[in-house]
Formats: sequence, structure tokens, C-alpha cells
Amino acid sequence: MADDIPFDRDFDAPPGRVDRVAPNVRRILAPNPGPFTFTGTCSYIVGEGEVAILDPGPDDRAHIDAVLGAVKGEKVAHVFVTHTHRDHSPATAAVVAKTGAKVFAEGPHRAARPMQLDEKSRLDASADLDFMPNVRLKDGEIIEGNGYAFEAVTTPGHTMNHLAFALRGTDILFSGDHVMAWSTSIVAPPDGAMGDYMASLYKLKKRSETLYFSGHGPPVRDAPAFVDRYIAHRNARETAILRSLERGEANIPALVRAIYIGLDPRLTGAAGLMTLAQLEDLVERGIVATGGGAPSLASRFRLA
Repeated sequence: MADDIPFDRDFDAPPGRVDRVAPNVRRILAPNPGPFTFTGTCSYIVGEGEVAILDPGPDDRAHIDAVLGAVKGEKVAHVFVTHTHRDHSPATAAVVAKTGAKVFAEGPHRAARPMQLDEKSRLDASADLDFMPNVRLKDGEIIEGNGYAFEAVTTPGHTMNHLAFALRGTDILFSGDHVMAWSTSIVAPPDGAMGDYMASLYKLKKRSETLYFSGHGPPVRDAPAFVDRYIAHRNARETAILRSLERGEANIPALVRAIYIGLDPRLTGAAGLMTLAQLEDLVERGIVATGGGAPSLASRFRLA
């Protein structure tokens, strides 16, 4: 089912190199490749002379040194953070300590809904729980620098505090992990929620930006059409779940086996959480029911 999205995995940027990817935008790749990060996390520098750093990245000394080296001799006026997973925000503290810049984000990391007893370890494992911005941004707020201005675009779903940032006066939007060219985004409870994620996709679809610089991989081009494919893909996953449940009650491992054909074994856990996120949304909409209690990885599901 992944073939319904024209993914672009042609991305050969080496870690630490500063690449100019737009007239006012530089990119530096962190050395943290993996099944969820592709070749690594992308940090961005916007502006010249007085600059903003977007998503400083993981707590990796080599990457922090590369980012700080790229802005040597320049004033770092702003640090923007799309969300607080450990591959995006932990380097913020070191960057701020060196530059004195103010940090702008939606807020601290938090669960998308009240957590069940077995979920705190998952939240702790993925989240930068020490992060707190100097300025908490709301949807539509404009932050101006010398030669650049960002519009905050709230896009909850991948995490509750996820923000995209539109670079005013251009067709560029920094999409974080909400929309990426190389893969679909992970929506994993308790960090994220599928209903919020889909609403955020529809929100981005209505915007005018055509070029997305994301948290991993190459840019998304012809972005509105690409977002349409993201939406169609997620709707197709929902349909596949419902068709499986038409054959009878099932648990999440059975649904994953039926839906994710040829899945990389390293992604089995993520596929289970994605399926849970989809089922939480279906239960909330009254389409699917559980055998009792809130939906969880241990629940059994049936059509309502």
C-alpha cells in the first residue's frame, strides 16, 4: 500500500555538510540514521548574518558542533522547534547556551490523551521531556527576524505539540515530521492521535506552499498534491482495517499481519502503534468497538 505515494528516497547529503537548499535556507544533516529517521535528522538555518535555527537536532556533539560552526560569525536570533521527539529538540540546550537565542515552539511534550498504565515508558523513550520554549506559539503567530519571517502553523498528530513553520514571502513550509518525501509519518499513541493528524493534513492541503522542507530526507515538491496522496493512503489503511474486521473480531497483531504485507520486521512495533492510533479514531467516531475499556495494544476490536 506504500506504493500509492510517490516517495522520493534520492537523498545523498552527508552528515555535517552545510547545503544551501533555497536562497535563504541552509540544511545540515545529523548523523543519526535509522528506520524512523531515514538518513538522519535535518536541521535548517534561515537567514544571513542574523539567522534562525530550526530543529537543532539530537544531543550529538558532532552535529551540535556542525550547526554552531555553520553560523560562526553570525547572530542566532531565534531557535524554532517543530516538535519534541529526541531526534529534533535535545540539541536546543547546547545551541542556546552558546548563542543566547530565544526558543520558540508550541510547548512542552505531552501525551495526546490520558495515558494508560503501560504507556509512560513509551512516552519517556521517545520524548524530550526536559524541553521548554521561551515563547509558546499559537496558530498563525508571526515571528520576524532580520530578512525572514515565520508563521506558526499548528499541526498536531505526530505529536500534540507539532508545529509547521511557513517562511513568509516564499512558497516554503518547514513540515517537521508531519509530511515527508521519503515515508509516511508515524502516529503513535500516546504521543500522537490519528484524528488530529488527519485534521492537520487537511489543514495543510488548503495552504498555498508548494515546497516542504521536512525533518528527514529530501524536500517535498508539489506539496498540495503530495498531501492528497498522504490523505488517500491513510484513508485506505482505515478501509483495510474495517474490511478485516468485517471477517470478525481481531486484535492488533492480527490486523498488522493482514494489512502491512512485506513489513520490515524493525517496524512491526510502529505498525502496531499506527494501527492502534487508527482504531482509537474509529472507536471515537463510533465505527469500531472494543471488548471493554479504552482501546489499547491488548484490546480486541469489532465493528460497532
